[in-house]
Amino acid sequence: MTLTAANLRNVVCVTLKRRNLVRVIVTRSLTPYLSDREFINMEHELQPPAEVTKTGTTTVGLVAKDCVVLASDQRATMGFLIANKTAQKIYKITDRIGVTIAGSVADAQNIVDLLRAEAKLFEIQRDRPIRVKALTRLLSNIMFQARGMYVVGFVVGGFDDEGPQLYMSDFIGSILSDKFVGTGSGSPVALGVLETAYKDDMPKKKAIELAVQAIASAIERDAATGNSILVSVLDKDGYQAIDSDTIMKIWKKQ
Repeated sequence: MTLTAANLRNVVCVTLKRRNLVRVIVTRSLTPYLSDREFINMEHELQPPAEVTKTGTTTVGLVAKDCVVLASDQRATMGFLIANKTAQKIYKITDRIGVTIAGSVADAQNIVDLLRAEAKLFEIQRDRPIRVKALTRLLSNIMFQARGMYVVGFVVGGFDDEGPQLYMSDFIGSILSDKFVGTGSGSPVALGVLETAYKDDMPKKKAIELAVQAIASAIERDAATGNSILVSVLDKDGYQAIDSDTIMKIWKKQ
């Protein structure tokens, strides 16, 4: 018997981007044709979904002496179109924790709002700020529960009573901690710069210069990375965004 849209009233659709297919999973349909425990899987060839706004992106993070430095470019793309030249890719979550984003802008903004709310609620309930590792674990749980439905990766950096810390979380919730990390389409280039020049216990000024150099190199070689550079520092004094004039002076020296 052919099942039509009229016959299937309770349908859950999960879009699978691979090969432009949509898998339709039928739960209990309000029709006489389906029993309570029957599930019908159907695959329909459809047109590719419309492009979503993505950050394209190169973001990096590195641990320096008594601080963490986060940096990113500002280009957002929709396929081959540059959708925005001033995209925000570094976000302040608490006074001492920040994140960078790489992937779907909508997904990233939604999760950033959720992290900010949960961190504030934690602080109100416990009368102390959430630690960097705890917020990263919260992020991991959010991503893991979504099972890849959020198309975005994060770099989490911050400073607490355990000192400067840096983590990377991918779109399914994996957590990796390192002295320096990179995400996004231009990350292979940026990581090459960091791998060559990074040293333990770098002074804050040197770490900022290296972060700018890494992003600038990615801008030169990755089409989805470009326009301008953002840098933020997190230390015992809190979250500090580096002004654009300082960044441009460093960039011009490259």
